[in-house]
Amino acid sequence: MRRPRPARALAAVLSAACLASGLVSCGGDDGRPPRVPMPSNVPTVPQFPDAGALVGALERAGVPCLVTLHSSLPGGSSTDCTTTVDGDTFEYVVDVYNPEQFTRDDIGNAIAAGRTAYHQTFVAAGNWSINVVDPTYAPRIAQILGGAVLPGDGPSAPARPLPVIPTSPRYDSVAQLAAALDASVGCEDRKTEPGGSLACRTGSRVGHGPNCASLRVFGSDAGRDRSLRGALSGPGIPGYLAAGANWSVNLCDYGLADRVARDLGGVVVSYDGG
Repeated sequence: MRRPRPARALAAVLSAACLASGLVSCGGDDGRPPRVPMPSNVPTVPQFPDAGALVGALERAGVPCLVTLHSSLPGGSSTDCTTTVDGDTFEYVVDVYNPEQFTRDDIGNAIAAGRTAYHQTFVAAGNWSINVVDPTYAPRIAQILGGAVLPGDGPSAPARPLPVIPTSPRYDSVAQLAAALDASVGCEDRKTEPGGSLACRTGSRVGHGPNCASLRVFGSDAGRDRSLRGALSGPGIPGYLAAGANWSVNLCDYGLADRVARDLGGVVVSYDGG
């Protein structure tokens, strides 16, 4: 139920045969698209020796990192992070490049691929880039590190309208929310996910086949609404959730949505994919 992991800019660069062989001027030949240089508004500093050092700088400024993936390669290092700030959870991906192997424009070209193909937002400076999965937090990260925000190219997903969401009941924890869901339609095989969300199987209490659900508790109404709209943002991908004051339950079994919303004191938030 989690969003697809963002495309890896560093992995894309390191897998390119021309760069692996040191031919940094390739592109535009043999049918390949022209290289895209680093935008001129991106600062040349600060630089970091590796992804761990950059993550440390963010943590000291109040943006912690729960590491979900880390890799080190001869050309640099990458760390996938999940963080919770002011009660809201979001993901970011740090890529730090070895400046002895990759030029500023090599890095710019890698960022351009993510911005154009996947409409992803980046913060960049020096020898690094950060893909901020929820663009809302990109300016904060840019301010902390002295980087520039590079928004994704192309059309963004429309802001789906949301129903009026009740102000109560509120759940103190995702475990309490899971207990309420279990009493309604079942919530078995519970597994905590990065960022504090919880996954479980539903349907057992109401005669439905087992199916997945993802539960979240939010620190703010704004964070809840961003998450709901994100869950409904995929063109052609329907979604059905039950949501309330500070929580949401994203259901794979759409037939459970009305019952879950009623029993947990919420409303149904849905998108038919059209």
